[in-house]
Amino acid sequence: MTEKHKQVDTSVIHDGYNPDDMLGSLTTPLFQTSTFTFETAEQGERRFAGEEDGYMYSRLGNPTVRVLEEKMAALENAERGLAFASGMAAVSAILVALTKANDHIVCSTGLYGCTFGLLSMMQDKYQITHDFSMMATKEELRTLIRPETACIYVETPINPTMKLIDLEMVAEVAHEHDIPVVVDNTFASPYLQRPLELGCDVVIHSATKYIGGHGDVIAGLAAGKKDFLDEVQMTTQKDMGGIMSPFDAWLLIRGLKTLPIRLDRHCDNAEKVYEKLRQHPNVSRVLYPNDASHPDYHIRQKQMKRGGGLISFEIKGTKQDAQQLLNNLNFIKIAVSLGDAETLIQHPATMTHSVVPEASRLNMGITDQLIRLSVGLEAWDEIWADIEQALNRL
Repeated sequence: MTEKHKQVDTSVIHDGYNPDDMLGSLTTPLFQTSTFTFETAEQGERRFAGEEDGYMYSRLGNPTVRVLEEKMAALENAERGLAFASGMAAVSAILVALTKANDHIVCSTGLYGCTFGLLSMMQDKYQITHDFSMMATKEELRTLIRPETACIYVETPINPTMKLIDLEMVAEVAHEHDIPVVVDNTFASPYLQRPLELGCDVVIHSATKYIGGHGDVIAGLAAGKKDFLDEVQMTTQKDMGGIMSPFDAWLLIRGLKTLPIRLDRHCDNAEKVYEKLRQHPNVSRVLYPNDASHPDYHIRQKQMKRGGGLISFEIKGTKQDAQQLLNNLNFIKIAVSLGDAETLIQHPATMTHSVVPEASRLNMGITDQLIRLSVGLEAWDEIWADIEQALNRL
């Protein structure tokens, strides 16, 4: 393990991996193996007892996966990283590890649809209740915390409304009650935002998105304190089995090397497309954190490097008009992911958040007219030209 570098651009390439440990291989080797051999039966006993470091079985740890975990720890300024089979595997493992039956979770108002579904299932099956909060003030948060509150779960920017939560403020309130704060940092990535440095306790990523960046892997990552994530690895993750494959880890390590370059281009393009969208007569509202008129712009300045590559906007019209807009696009792809090289567009009300009941969805600010745009790496003026012609046809 080499020393950690201060600059993200260097860290994504060098931290977490030493070629000297791998026969001088410049690129991280792919350890495509399910199991590992022991020199003696006694060595196997010591490793399973936790008395000796070493690999045993790839569900319990793998060298390629471990390099990715070390890299994520360095990027989030965490003690430990932990890799999962998907973003939802990471969310599920962390929330299960932090809760027990009859506990309570405080959540940001507005969550990814599958996270909403998981919370609903936990409530139905295990009476783990949850409350949603705008998390606008300390007083608001304090009124929701109960003796059985096990954690505070935050998305920021929130999917897909782009609302921001002041993480430093949330962490201060949570720690008054010794409650951990879990942050889904998928939309920002560690290049734009580092929640642990703001006082939060666990960071989660759908690594499928900006971490991978090429639309060819499903994966999740968590970062935080070593003792906690060691426990998650050897209990919740081990027994539920949501582990990352070595090849997926290898793809993510490759993708990470260009994260800063890609994010800067995503942000550059998004800023230009945002300016065009806000001027179009068929667009009623544009939601983008880099907008100085955005109600949470001061939070963006405080905790995010830039506004990111996601824009949500509402059109003037109906659900059918929103769907027509998507159908009228030429090269922009209709798809529910984000952070890929390709520009992707989707209709949250009927796609990513379709599982959310209509009343809850509208309370989150997800209307039938809302569209989410993941701005890609193509020439920005061609991205805009495709959107513009589709808007003009409404």
